[in-house]
Amino acid sequence: KFICLQKISEKLQYNMGGLFYLIEKTSTSFHHNTGYIERFIIMNTVTHPIPPVFDSGSRILILGSFPSVKSREGHFFYHHPQNRFWKTLAGVLKSPVPISIDEKKEFLLSHHIALWDVIASCSIEGSSDSSIRDVVPNDLSRILSAANIQAIFCNGKTSWNYY
Repeated sequence: KFICLQKISEKLQYNMGGLFYLIEKTSTSFHHNTGYIERFIIMNTVTHPIPPVFDSGSRILILGSFPSVKSREGHFFYHHPQNRFWKTLAGVLKSPVPISIDEKKEFLLSHHIALWDVIASCSIEGSSDSSIRDVVPNDLSRILSAANIQAIFCNGKTSWNYY
């Protein structure tokens, strides 16, 4: 039995016991004579595995949405080698790009930056922010009560929407 979760334009998405089923209408591929293609989407409910980086000297809080698969595997934020976060932040701060996790933590704290994500757990397909569902927010009070945060920056649309 399918339960319709949402209809977006020509897409219908169904939940089948935790497995999402997406039916898309396209002009090039057809399923039988319906005009719809069928594909399964594996949605995993994932809990955020990375603790926040902050100390009492933090003045800036940068919020992401939820760690990518590579970040979850590497146990730290923006871990994919092609992610531009560390290069961009180092360029803005005119500092060398940190490489190791310890260097990244020291880099953040020495520049009075706290780093975390707005989502504590969610259902997500791979690393796709657009697939995020069933969001449980992170409790930011643990950072805000320990540090005198003067500015909060969201690094993307998804983090902004859930902040």
